Amino acid sequence: MSTQASKLEALMDAQRSERGGTRVIAITSGKGGVGKSTLSANISYVLAAHGFKVGIMDADIGLANLDVMFNVRAERNILHVLKGEAGFEDIVVPIEKNLYLIPGESGDEILKFSDATIVSRFVDESQMLEGLDFLIIDTGAGIGDTIQMFLRAANEVVVVTVPDPAAITDAYAMVKVVSKIKSDLSMVVNQVRSHKEGTKIFDTIKKVASGNIESELNLKMLGSIRSDSHVARSVKQRILVCKELSNIAAAADIEAIAMTLVDKKEHKMLERKKEGGIGTFFKKLLGQF
Repeated sequence: MSTQASKLEALMDAQRSERGGTRVIAITSGKGGVGKSTLSANISYVLAAHGFKVGIMDADIGLANLDVMFNVRAERNILHVLKGEAGFEDIVVPIEKNLYLIPGESGDEILKFSDATIVSRFVDESQMLEGLDFLIIDTGAGIGDTIQMFLRAANEVVVVTVPDPAAITDAYAMVKVVSKIKSDLSMVVNQVRSHKEGTKIFDTIKKVASGNIESELNLKMLGSIRSDSHVARSVKQRILVCKELSNIAAAADIEAIAMTLVDKKEHKMLERKKEGGIGTFFKKLLGQF
């Protein structure tokens, strides 16, 4: 097996400004158990399979588990970089061609690092990630301050819900909170019996939001994912449905969602609106921007 440095050589050399910088997408939910991490992992895989350089960051503070989902071992995480005990080249784990895991920290100690000198060094370290086309952030569930910090720093926020009354209520609560920091917001309805059901749930949430949220809000449906027992089993088996079970309906739905994200990025390029990049994201995240 090659060394970590050689594994990451393609990423570090891929400073491709022609693709408009790195688009940072935070995927979140009002409650746990709605398939947020599964969606994050599979979207990342699909984007990478289409030739985009993709990083997926485990930001589920308190329950960082993407390394388990990808069936890899993460020895160190982003906290070690903040402490100066490692560089990004030491913690980033190659998963597939074009796909890299940035392990999170299972705790809130990351929030203690806001010193300008530490942030500056950290941002300098992060420059090796500037070759990424997408950075997918898998946040925790709920509306806590830590989660809002990641949502505020991201270019785009995607809220995931399921056809369950409690989940729908929590998704609306999340939309209401995020509307205070983002005017544009996307939603995915997971585990639906049909796309028609997904659209109906989204329309209900949007109607309630329009009638109760005073701030300007552009809430759009990113897509819906049809329910399939193979998806639940894939998590236990530590496989990605979009890789191993690409013929099932749920995989096709996730593929469509990923391609919509590509279209959005390309639209930004046509408008000549370059994304802020990794450095800008981490400065925002750590309160220095």
